[in-house]
Amino acid sequence: MKRTGFKRKPDSPFSSLANRGTALRRSAIKRRVRKPTVEEGAHYLAACRGEPCYLRVPGVCRLNPIDETVVPCHSNLLEHGAGKGIKADHRYTFPGCGACHFWLDQSTVPTKQERRDATLVALGRWIPVRKRKMAALEATR
Repeated sequence: MKRTGFKRKPDSPFSSLANRGTALRRSAIKRRVRKPTVEEGAHYLAACRGEPCYLRVPGVCRLNPIDETVVPCHSNLLEHGAGKGIKADHRYTFPGCGACHFWLDQSTVPTKQERRDATLVALGRWIPVRKRKMAALEATR
């Protein structure tokens, strides 16, 4: 006895459904969002090396120009692409000392508005400096 594939009965309520292949061809294939490579983000992070703290939170920051704890701080603002478990794009990083970085990310003392204001002020200070610094790096290549 020969086996045959499953076929829908013509009077079945599911007979009008197309097979999976047809459905895939009909719908547009969605493209994945391109993630930045490590090399693309490394330029923004490298620009933060050797810089002083740009957050400068009063009462928290040590304002030491040769501070060894300065690291790139990512913005936590939604409009910069940050979310729960997702960091913002590397374009929205700025140098911050360890104490200010802790204040921005983990401390319960500041309000959301204080954090937002501190981030926007730090980015406002840092972006022109970073542009000059990255332009100088491109010129040397």
